[in-house]
Amino acid sequence: MATALNQFIAVGRRKNAVARVYLRPAGSGKVIINKRELNEYFPSAPRQIAVRSPFEVTETTGQFDVVVNAHGGGMTGQAEAIRLGISRCLVEFNEELKKPLRDAGFMTRDPRMVERKKYGQPKARKRFQFSKR
Repeated sequence: MATALNQFIAVGRRKNAVARVYLRPAGSGKVIINKRELNEYFPSAPRQIAVRSPFEVTETTGQFDVVVNAHGGGMTGQAEAIRLGISRCLVEFNEELKKPLRDAGFMTRDPRMVERKKYGQPKARKRFQFSKR
């Protein structure tokens, strides 16, 4: 949904991480996550690549500024939630970008979640040691 500021808003989720993404056209390619630069928030290269990959797939690198509010989950979950949010914003901006993003696997919400712990067991599937006698 485009707002008066001419920005595109989308939500990305992965595991327990939620990322609200604000994509602003005619930007310099700056990515701000929780009021910090991308390099500062995600020091590791694979997570930075995950966040920037939708722009590389659609060949729109450096055309947008991105502001993200991310919370919950871990670092990888947040990075992939941001990737999904950016992909959804790009599709909102231009519907023709949907096919390359879908082919790269960026438009699918990963449904895998942590299985809950069951009572009478130490973890979700692990059982306490069984003794016959």
